[in-house]
Amino acid sequence: MCNICGTPTKSRVICSRCTHNRPNFNLLRSWAEFEGPVQKAVHGIKYRRDISLGFELSNLMITFIDELKWPIDIVVPVPLGRKRKSERGYNQVSLIAYPLALRFGWKYIPDGLVRIRETGSQVGLNASDRQKNVFGAFAAIPQRVEGKKVLLIDDVATTGATLSSCTEALKVAGATAVFALTLARARTNYDLSSI
Repeated sequence: MCNICGTPTKSRVICSRCTHNRPNFNLLRSWAEFEGPVQKAVHGIKYRRDISLGFELSNLMITFIDELKWPIDIVVPVPLGRKRKSERGYNQVSLIAYPLALRFGWKYIPDGLVRIRETGSQVGLNASDRQKNVFGAFAAIPQRVEGKKVLLIDDVATTGATLSSCTEALKVAGATAVFALTLARARTNYDLSSI
């Protein structure tokens, strides 16, 4: 897999996407593929208000995270926009991030990162459009993140555009490192075209 973004790759140490457009995060890893039961669980927590899934999914990720041995100080979830949070009533990523912070004894900072610009849905957008959609959409609070090694958590990674944009905001605010973690990864960004 790519040493930076963690996507499966046939032979390269760094995938072509990271070679041509290095993401801002230090490392990205995903616990599972976004398919089957994992996809149903993500849709359940996001669209069917099955909030108990947050705790269950975080429990499943514990061994995986423990094996990463990342030097984490704080946990920050990717924030929702005001409109989406108002419609849903909660941030589904927080339901996964908070139990993980508790489990590992990391400080949970749900307001360390804010969405300063509403963005459209990323679903159906190509990599370039995803980057444009989230460019400049986030800001971090220096008092919360300065000098910290951050575990940035989201539910699904596709191209990594949202995570990279969030990381840029965190680093501008003084975070010393950002390790990105998602519950799942969409298969569409695998660098296996030469197989």
